[in-house]
Amino acid sequence: MIGTANQLHTVSSTVTSVSIAGVALPVADQMKVLDVVLDQRLTFEKQVMAVARSCNYHTQAIRHTRHLLTTELATTLACSLILTRLDYCNSLLHGTPTSSARKLQRVLNNTARIILQALRRSDAWSLLRQFHWLAVRYRIDYKLAVMTYKICTTATPTYISRHLTLRQPARTVRSSDVPLLSKLFTRTEFAKRAFRHSAPTVWNSLVATEIDH
Repeated sequence: MIGTANQLHTVSSTVTSVSIAGVALPVADQMKVLDVVLDQRLTFEKQVMAVARSCNYHTQAIRHTRHLLTTELATTLACSLILTRLDYCNSLLHGTPTSSARKLQRVLNNTARIILQALRRSDAWSLLRQFHWLAVRYRIDYKLAVMTYKICTTATPTYISRHLTLRQPARTVRSSDVPLLSKLFTRTEFAKRAFRHSAPTVWNSLVATEIDH
């Protein structure tokens, strides 16, 4: 039902329905779970489009009333109406195509310009720094890192924590005490987006950065 392009092409001609309780249900190319749209290749393009559409609606509403709002109030509205949508389940977007991240980044850039009443072509990065807002890619990694930290320290939930194990070095070296996670070996970009690969990738990069500093 979900897999790479080759896997889906192999089964698409043979699996057209699933029998549940004696009822044949047709196989759909997407479904919504907890308000997240899952497609067969897990590109989350439909999810990104839905989030961008919802955020743009609220962005335009804030734009029309911006002259009546203080900067503090406009920022509060943006955080509650727009940033919460950008951050909701965004850890699933780790490894998604760059085009998807750009769509959400444009939403974040436009939000910062509207709040600060800046020109459309003004540099968005300097505006984001004023709010201490991370770029979309970093927001995704941040959410994944926080989730990994909580799982490593509490070992819950079990169905996720069992996918994370500390790396056991073959020999004792100075970095043996560094809490690096074991990363699953994968051959495809599709598999690299699995939690057991993406979480150790983000976590180990943070630990390596801390060691360098």
